[in-house]
Amino acid sequence: MIKLRDAVFVADKNNSDVEGALNKLRGYVYAHMNTNLSSGQNTVKPPIQLKYTYERLSATMKAKYAADTAKVLADATAVCTAQVPGKDINIARLNCAQAYAATHPVKQQTIPEDLYKFDFASPFWSPDLAGWSILIGAIFLLLLAIRILSTWIIDTELKSNA
Repeated sequence: MIKLRDAVFVADKNNSDVEGALNKLRGYVYAHMNTNLSSGQNTVKPPIQLKYTYERLSATMKAKYAADTAKVLADATAVCTAQVPGKDINIARLNCAQAYAATHPVKQQTIPEDLYKFDFASPFWSPDLAGWSILIGAIFLLLLAIRILSTWIIDTELKSNA
């Protein structure tokens, strides 16, 4: 499981198949008891954080915002230069540019961090070696308890009848 978790981190850092690595890890954790993603060197909660993927997407969104802002500024300059001709910057052209920017707002989109954080819960019981061992151990423990209880009841009955 630790190897699969580390493969997710490597895929995230190298911008490769993160989804495939996550699916392999998810399948393993869901099929095995006592798998704890918080063990090892990375003990933060939640244990799987796609830091590099999030940073790449955030940088892309910031670049898109900057490009959209630059486009609105260029459009405002072109429209206001046509409406208020002249070589110098004047108050009328500045007011026109502010009005254009107000009517064409650019919103910076944010990406929720929680979409890039994962934690998988292991099952209470699974049909693997550990699961079958626990089941067989519980059955033997139950049989032992029945044996001790029945012996105690028989001994008590024999002593009371004697």
